[in-house]
Amino acid sequence: MNLAKTLGQIEIFHGLAQDELEQVARLCETRTLKQGEVLVNAGDVGDEFYLLTEGSVSIQLPTPTGSRPIIHLGKGQVVGELALLDQGVRAATVQANETPTTVQVINNQKFLQLCEENNHIGYIVMRNLAIDLSVKLRHYNLLTNY
Repeated sequence: MNLAKTLGQIEIFHGLAQDELEQVARLCETRTLKQGEVLVNAGDVGDEFYLLTEGSVSIQLPTPTGSRPIIHLGKGQVVGELALLDQGVRAATVQANETPTTVQVINNQKFLQLCEENNHIGYIVMRNLAIDLSVKLRHYNLLTNY
């Protein structure tokens, strides 16, 4: 698999040049999950974010009686990106829906360092991330209004 090419298909990296995608690819660590395996738990401190390259995950919010799935994400989508912005605790649990589910893990500090070194990467990714987050927020708002 050509990881840089795969990253180019992920929305937050749209607009990056091939050499910039290769720089991002060097930060990635591949992690493979089985169906039902938890990627992150609500309440964990977020120090990395995840790019879905195969399979799908469900995002589940904690409830008084357990958890409630709010959205399913698949190949080409990003998970845990809020930690890139605020390094806060995870608001939701992320669980693999199928075997295999493969994610590329990127450490926040390493990625932010790359953005400092290459401002174009930082600008493009943060712009795309803002768009992605606004879509997810609208989706969540629709869910909570019904």
